[in-house]
Amino acid sequence: MKPYFKILMIIGLTTLLAGCWDITEPQRMYYINAVGVDYENDEYVVYLQVINFADVAKSIQPSADVAPAEVGRATGKTVEEAIYKLYRSSDQEIFWGHMRFLLFSERAMENEHFIPVIDTLIRFRDTRYQIWVYCTKNPVDEVLLVTPILRNSLSSSKLSNPINPTEQETFVEPKNIRDIVIGLNEPSHEVTIPYVSIKEDWQTDEDRTEETYFSGVGVLSKDGFKGFLQDNAARGNQWMHNYTNRGEITFQLKTNGQEKLTVSIEKIHVDVKPHVKKEDVSFEVELKINATINGFKGKTTEKELEKHIITQVKKEIHETFNEGLKLDVDIYRLSESLYRDNVKAWKRLEKDGKIPLTEDSISKIHVEVAKINPGRKTFTETIKKDRKP
Repeated sequence: MKPYFKILMIIGLTTLLAGCWDITEPQRMYYINAVGVDYENDEYVVYLQVINFADVAKSIQPSADVAPAEVGRATGKTVEEAIYKLYRSSDQEIFWGHMRFLLFSERAMENEHFIPVIDTLIRFRDTRYQIWVYCTKNPVDEVLLVTPILRNSLSSSKLSNPINPTEQETFVEPKNIRDIVIGLNEPSHEVTIPYVSIKEDWQTDEDRTEETYFSGVGVLSKDGFKGFLQDNAARGNQWMHNYTNRGEITFQLKTNGQEKLTVSIEKIHVDVKPHVKKEDVSFEVELKINATINGFKGKTTEKELEKHIITQVKKEIHETFNEGLKLDVDIYRLSESLYRDNVKAWKRLEKDGKIPLTEDSISKIHVEVAKINPGRKTFTETIKKDRKP
């Protein structure tokens, strides 16, 4: 075969190869960062947050002339109907592969309205199970339009990436869709999700700025929404799971109320042990923590500090547990502890998927302060070592 004939054959065969002419160019797509869902007048209200990716890769502050995000809104008898209405108003193809979080209003969580939303998202092939889930009492669109501090990209906000800010203080445990599905399908068939509000804790030289804020948790069950535990009522929850990186407690050192101290709590390890006696079950909590002392004025001893730390942690655990009981919520998932430890007893005692609980169900809380770190000593020594006998 002559060489030029071979070349012609190769050129002819290349025309049969598949190309990329059917692929949409990246700049011709809108990228979904978040979805918000409300429910009113027997219809779903769906909000799609589209972010401007032009600023994501920039190391400098984004341009003030470019909107960091736009939020689309549509209603429908189903979530899918509302989404398709938003498709009609979009100028470009909408890409779901970068979706980072899902935000529910209080009404969207009632009466199992949230289940079709989650079911729709996990069935769609472009979405992932690693989508963070939140709830709020604020208007959903207002939360979605809050710009991060220093006008950083919304892809770097605490709602898009909650792992980073929880390294310093873990008031609530972030939950994704996978956690929600597992929590609702296993005892006690209840799951907590972070509750988000809007606060004006920051300001510029021109005005105060809004920022999202983790205020507590909302509780979902297989039957619908149970309620919120907010602020102080939710404090005990951070001491009852091993996810917590660091938290804080503040207590009074002296009875005269003049000396108060804030202590950082770190390296938390918690273990829940169920005890079954005939038809009764109780739970013992064993908690091991480290403590770091922050700045204060006064004199104290390690023994006194340890006593105050243990008392305060126990108090917060009990208070949050009792607040959960008011909502008929097993806030610490004690039912799951019995289910894992003694499934036969769980089957005998469970009612509607969980163990009936009272204020006395937590029979004992043992807190071990493994280490007290006095921190950097700039001034005169104020924490005395306890002498060994």
